[in-house]
Amino acid sequence: MVNLSLYTVKAVLILDGEGRRLYSKYFHPPHEEISADSLASSLKKQKEFESNLFAKTHGQNSDIMISDDLLVIYREYVDVSIYLIGAIDENEIVLQEAFNGFKDSLELILDTGIDKRSVQEHYDMVVLAIDELIDDGIILETDPATIASRVTKPPSKDIPLNIELNEKGLLSAWGFAKSKLAERLQQGL
Repeated sequence: MVNLSLYTVKAVLILDGEGRRLYSKYFHPPHEEISADSLASSLKKQKEFESNLFAKTHGQNSDIMISDDLLVIYREYVDVSIYLIGAIDENEIVLQEAFNGFKDSLELILDTGIDKRSVQEHYDMVVLAIDELIDDGIILETDPATIASRVTKPPSKDIPLNIELNEKGLLSAWGFAKSKLAERLQQGL
């Protein structure tokens, strides 16, 4: 009989073009003890696993593979690679759907595409997208539009004030701020 569990994802990784960690999160079911050979047990094992994984996947044309008795779904971009890792006995279609939801939500969130610079600049939204997708190894949401809408901020009703001191000068900015403050004070009275 198959041991069914909600804890399908073992790890989510984002590595740069040289195999260094940009983001990694390893999951372990909270009701099980962490074994000594588990990736969640030590940072040294995680780094070693990541470097071996990058060496195996870098430059390959496939998007799914088995490595160290784990099912690895990945996509390599110009200078960044993203990975979703599950147990070897997990349903690869479910993992692929979760991976596609994550990849597509990143493409929606990151305006310039998925690359190292945009991941680092929008790191907070990338982490929130992962948290919306997976919690403790349980896949919560796979729809990229839903994930992106939960992560990004809705447009504010107020028009943002963009004051660039190099264009307007300090005195002009001070006069602008003073007039806006006067307007706000008059509206309050």
